[in-house]
Amino acid sequence: MSSDSSAVSDVPDAGRPVPSRLWRDRDFRRLWLGQASSQIGEQTSLVVLPLIAVLTLDTDAGRLGVLRAVGQAPILLFSLFAGAWVDRRQARTVMVLTDAGRALALGGAALAGLLGGLGLPALLVVAFVAGTLSVYFDVAYQASLVRLVRRDQLVRGNSALEGCRSAAQLGGPALGGAMVSLLSAPVGAACSAGFFVLSVLSIGRIRRREAVPSVASVPVKAENLEPPRVWLRIHQGLRFVVGDTWLRIVGLASAAFQFSFAAMMTVYLLFLPRELHLSGAAVGLALAATGPGALLGSLLAARLPGRFGHGVVLVGAAVLGDGAMLCVSLLHGPSGGTMAALLSVNFVFGTFGQLVNVTAMSLRQAVTPEGMQGRVTATITFAGMGLTPLGSLLGGCLVQQWGLRTSLLVTAAGMMVSPVLMVLSPLARVGRTLPVPKVVPLGGRPPMT
Repeated sequence: MSSDSSAVSDVPDAGRPVPSRLWRDRDFRRLWLGQASSQIGEQTSLVVLPLIAVLTLDTDAGRLGVLRAVGQAPILLFSLFAGAWVDRRQARTVMVLTDAGRALALGGAALAGLLGGLGLPALLVVAFVAGTLSVYFDVAYQASLVRLVRRDQLVRGNSALEGCRSAAQLGGPALGGAMVSLLSAPVGAACSAGFFVLSVLSIGRIRRREAVPSVASVPVKAENLEPPRVWLRIHQGLRFVVGDTWLRIVGLASAAFQFSFAAMMTVYLLFLPRELHLSGAAVGLALAATGPGALLGSLLAARLPGRFGHGVVLVGAAVLGDGAMLCVSLLHGPSGGTMAALLSVNFVFGTFGQLVNVTAMSLRQAVTPEGMQGRVTATITFAGMGLTPLGSLLGGCLVQQWGLRTSLLVTAAGMMVSPVLMVLSPLARVGRTLPVPKVVPLGGRPPMT
């Protein structure tokens, strides 16, 4: 794709009352704090629910795969609808409502636990509800940044927001494991709900009214002045992503990675306590090592793409981060050396994985017109995360057929397909400067590149 042809911004930055320095913007700081709280709530719940299943309910590999698949199924079911829906609404309102819903779902799990009814069926319901609301929240917060800051602040804004995710990855898994090991399961669920409440309070204080794209700013037929139906808006998002070379490769590489990663994590969550004989707290600590790595990756993402080029950073970081996970299957026993190796591997994976995430997200946002942000985000999420339920089920099946160690090696090797796809595509040649959006013709499909 050429960055100098048919590429103009659909909404100018000049009219936005955004401070020149990002951290002077109170509304951005509120978004940042709310995102951090929401991510901690999500990360703790993602560890609390599987650990309750494994350590408390003695769930086997197949049922754990089902639990993870149920939590991930909303990505496949609702991502495209979420994109079409968010593009027509205030992202702040969507974020507040979804985090309030997640707080209620986790609070319900806590109440069920106190009443003695927190079994696998209840965990499946909570996982599905929380997963559904997470889909809408994730689409909304990525669209909200584009509406809140100037386009030249996207990389710094994404770096800061992904730093929130890093902080959550740092504290969330360890906190979730500790809550299950040291406290009761209901207390763990209640604490996760509390973080979502903090997010609601912070994001709800954002005062700047978003410039929600008007009907005129989205690609519709010239003779149709009414807002297009949801299926038409979904179709426009799909056509736009398929018609853009860079977005198409981002979606394919993301799909390859997320499918293998979902399978690997199902095996990994069983491998640590059952093959390496680690406690719940030790599992949480090992997973938490991705947090400081991701924080470092967020900081590097603000500098490295502009110095070495976005394509070089994407490919190099994907190879190093995904390749590190191949080492885990070589570990044996709950020794100090094993724990140190796990911490190191997860730190490397977190660092380079986050570098890939921020760079790819900034590229995607930069080439997408504002009126298409929600739908493009949802389409990429659908392509990248839609297969994760099948990946989680595959991980459980592989363990039953091949055992933990072989399954972990195979699924970790599958993650390397993603950087191979990128290195064979024009994405690897993206330069130091982010492109600007293309003009979107009627029908929502950009010029083929």
